Amino acid sequence: MTTATDLGSTIRAWRDRLPPAAAGLPARRGRRTTGLRREELAELAGVSVDYVVRLEQGRATTPSAQVVAALARALQLSTDERDHLFRLASLAPPSSGLVSEHLTPSVHRVLSRLDDAAVAVFAADWQLVWWNSGWAALLGDPATVPVAVRNFARCVFPVAGDPATVAQWPVVVHDQAHTEAAVASDLRRATGRFPHDPRLAALVTRLLDGNARFAELWADGTVSAHREDRKVVHHPAVGPVTVDCDTLTDGEADLKIVVMTAVPGSDDESRFRLALLAGVQGEDVVRTRAGS
Repeated sequence: MTTATDLGSTIRAWRDRLPPAAAGLPARRGRRTTGLRREELAELAGVSVDYVVRLEQGRATTPSAQVVAALARALQLSTDERDHLFRLASLAPPSSGLVSEHLTPSVHRVLSRLDDAAVAVFAADWQLVWWNSGWAALLGDPATVPVAVRNFARCVFPVAGDPATVAQWPVVVHDQAHTEAAVASDLRRATGRFPHDPRLAALVTRLLDGNARFAELWADGTVSAHREDRKVVHHPAVGPVTVDCDTLTDGEADLKIVVMTAVPGSDDESRFRLALLAGVQGEDVVRTRAGS
């Protein structure tokens, strides 16, 4: 039988073995630990530092599947390690009939090197599961948005009362009708691949009940994948930035890797780089105020 101590000690061991650089975090002087600090793991997983402490100390014994998946992703666990973490939390590991949020360590390393692009990873139901500093700088930091609403489909098909989801400032799509049709048909494709996933089913029901445009497109029955788009991000510091948005798919999990870039040598590229620079400076200000 497993105990809360097994869960906590395992999380601690995996945290200790992951260097900050491997997680895309900057090196800091005077660092005493070789692995991740608790606050760094909390930030990467989108949970509170106090919750990480309680998990490691065995005082939190029933993390949700969403939290366990976020921890596995932040710790860059292999599939076997992820499944083990689920079992330690007395949860069934994700099966082929459920949407996966697992980002393999090798893919994570590749994405962490794309410093000059805005990159994010979405699950098959368009739930945002990972993003780099470029994404936060260009569109606003998703960490300030509740986890439950970090969903691109909810952004494309807003329901009354929904807060901002993926982008914090206005984003104008080159062809809104095409994007809407592509996202709706991609969600229909996901329901065929993951027919037993409750989060996906709840999302589709919510959009059908709350957004007439989605209901119209859903009734059409089209099945396809969302691949590319062009967007104009109205950045509050640098003005409008036109970017090309390409969507790649990672294997059987159907993770969607979204990469935003500007045309080389263009004014948009200059504004894009200014937005990235402003984002880095903003992170430094936050760290300074936090005393870290």
